[in-house]
Amino acid sequence: METLVLSQSYEPVARISWQRAVMLIFQGKVEVVEEYEDRFVRSVTVEIRMPSVIRFFRGQRKGPKGVKFSRENVYMRDHCRCQYCGLKVSRAEATYDHVIPRAQGGRTSWENVVIACVPCNQKKGNRTPEHAKMALRCAPVKPKKLPDVLHLSFIFEKGMPMSWAKFLRDVTYWHGELQT
Repeated sequence: METLVLSQSYEPVARISWQRAVMLIFQGKVEVVEEYEDRFVRSVTVEIRMPSVIRFFRGQRKGPKGVKFSRENVYMRDHCRCQYCGLKVSRAEATYDHVIPRAQGGRTSWENVVIACVPCNQKKGNRTPEHAKMALRCAPVKPKKLPDVLHLSFIFEKGMPMSWAKFLRDVTYWHGELQT
């Protein structure tokens, strides 16, 4: 089961495991907004309902380093596209590719990691793009900020808990593209 995380201003910011949510609750960093009616977390001395939606008490600080280096953020930087063939790749099918392979001294950094589809990653193998006769669409760089993709990541979908609907519906309404 997952828990929807809201910012201090009730905007969805993440989906996390219920275990992480419970840890944030006991650390006093969040409040429970919605609970699962039929799911419980039990210990020897405590029984609580499993959190469905939580909200941070305070705004989350952005670190001085800028955008966090993560698979998700590399995926967003590369606009969900394979950097070799340009095809749109789902998160589940995306692979994390070192432009200069680690075996050849390549580092795991913003400037050396791109998103690739499985066929392109397999074709490139443990070679540089030049040796594999493949061209990068864009040179990988550390972004100063990421595109606003809140409306893409947080749309209410079938199978999500109904307690999430009102929070995700508002995001779609306010951040969705208007028809002209």
